[in-house]
Amino acid sequence: MTQHPIFIAGAKGLAGSAIIRCLKKQGCTNILAPTHAELELMDQQAVSSYFEKHKPGYVFLAAAKVGGILANDTYPADFIYTNLMIQNSIIHQSYVHKIKKLLFLGSSCIYPKNCPQPIKEEYLMTGPLESTNSAYAVAKIAGVEMCRSYNRQYNTKFIPVMPTNLYGPNDNFDLETSHVLPALIRKFHEAKQSGADSVTIWGTGKPRREFLHVDDLAEACIHLMNIPSDKLSLKESPLFNIGTGKDLTVRELAELIKEITGFKGGISYDASKPDGTPQKRLDVSKMKNLGWHSKINLNNGITRSYEWYATH
Repeated sequence: MTQHPIFIAGAKGLAGSAIIRCLKKQGCTNILAPTHAELELMDQQAVSSYFEKHKPGYVFLAAAKVGGILANDTYPADFIYTNLMIQNSIIHQSYVHKIKKLLFLGSSCIYPKNCPQPIKEEYLMTGPLESTNSAYAVAKIAGVEMCRSYNRQYNTKFIPVMPTNLYGPNDNFDLETSHVLPALIRKFHEAKQSGADSVTIWGTGKPRREFLHVDDLAEACIHLMNIPSDKLSLKESPLFNIGTGKDLTVRELAELIKEITGFKGGISYDASKPDGTPQKRLDVSKMKNLGWHSKINLNNGITRSYEWYATH
């Protein structure tokens, strides 16, 4: 893969920046990572011109408009429009410009709300979605189907992957728009700084969630891109779950982050706020069969994330 230019869409984001770190660690120097100011990913013509000029061989599509429950529920039109436009541009232009392989990053919210656990790839589109983020989920499902359809019709090598909840360096710690883990890191840190008596957490604390350090995700993505395409069934079932296969309750997560940040007060739960999906744990046996498994445990990963947050 390293003998061709590698294009990263969303290079400044959580996943994109981790993929770049991992590629550099593996000795890759020919990385194309345009900023938003340099390339508007929603503009088909701009993407086409960029591909024509720079001739990437491989594409990692990690760009997306993302957010937690509140952001998804408040701005559904923004989430579906922006994500569809980005995907349409990059996936179609990757076909037009004969990209060797593309990897598309989805999200575990594409699966039905009340999915059997752990969630297998074939459970996609077998039931209703979680209503608070259905607009975002539908856009990502369209991306998965687009990859499969282009593979079937044009014999492209487009790989959609489904990471579980990600965290790590360059995460979004904004309390209005972030996901649960970075939001809790910030809440406990600020409560410690201000000497607060307790931290209030949305919902009951009962939902179960799985978390993957973004450096593990990056390694998994590059691992997949290096596997010969004939081993991946890209025309029939091209979807790959990426996670740890282990979950914990939001309450257990809060206790762990409280301990790591050194907050000494209490924790209360606001049950009037939505819980979201009761449980989301991915079946990761497909990736294990391809020779990859996660390496960074949650305690170690959150400690590293907290250190990054505290210094940035």
